[in-house]
Amino acid sequence: TIDRVIGVAKAYTTRVGEGPFPTELDGELGEHLCAKGAEFGTTTGRKRRCGWFDGVIGRYAVRINGLDCLAITKLDILDELDEIQVCVAYEIDGERCEHFPTSSRRFAQCRPIYKSFPGWKVSTTNCRSWEELPKQAQDYLKYLAELMAVPIAIVSLGASRDQTIILEDPIHGPKRALLHADGTPASLLSV
Repeated sequence: TIDRVIGVAKAYTTRVGEGPFPTELDGELGEHLCAKGAEFGTTTGRKRRCGWFDGVIGRYAVRINGLDCLAITKLDILDELDEIQVCVAYEIDGERCEHFPTSSRRFAQCRPIYKSFPGWKVSTTNCRSWEELPKQAQDYLKYLAELMAVPIAIVSLGASRDQTIILEDPIHGPKRALLHADGTPASLLSV
C-alpha cells in the first residue's frame, strides 16, 4: 500500500533529447544553468536542455502522480540570477491554457506565460533552515507550493546531504508540516 508520494523537481526545468520544451532558455542563460547545474547525462554525458520552472508540467505531475509533497532540488543554481521566471500557463493560438496539452502537436505550439521574481543574488549553499534562506528565495518557493497546490517538504541547496532543508516530514506527512501548501511556515506544535 502506498500512502505517501513525494515528487522530486529541480528549481528549474531540464529536458534531454528532442521535442517541445516551452520554457527552454537558449543562449547564455541556458548555458549558465547547464554549466552551474552540471546538467549532463551521467551515462552518456549528453547535455541537458535547461529552462525556467514549468508550472503547467508541475501541476500535471502533481495530479497524475497523486503527489503529497515536493522535494525541490538545485535551488542554489539560481543564486546568481538577477531575475527568475516561472511558467504559469501557456498561450496556444492566442488563448491562455493552464492545462498540459493532450497532443504533442498542441504542446509544440505552446508559448510560455511567465511570472517574474527578483533573484536573491547571494549564496544559499550554507543555509540550513527556512529562516536562513533569503526572502526572495522563500517567496519563490512559496509561489511554487501555491502554484502546484502541494507543500514543499524538502529543499536541496547542493550535492552534500547536509545541504538540505527539511520543511515537512516527507514520510509521515502533514502532521509534521513545517511549510503549508500556501508557503507559510507552520510550527510543529500547531499542526
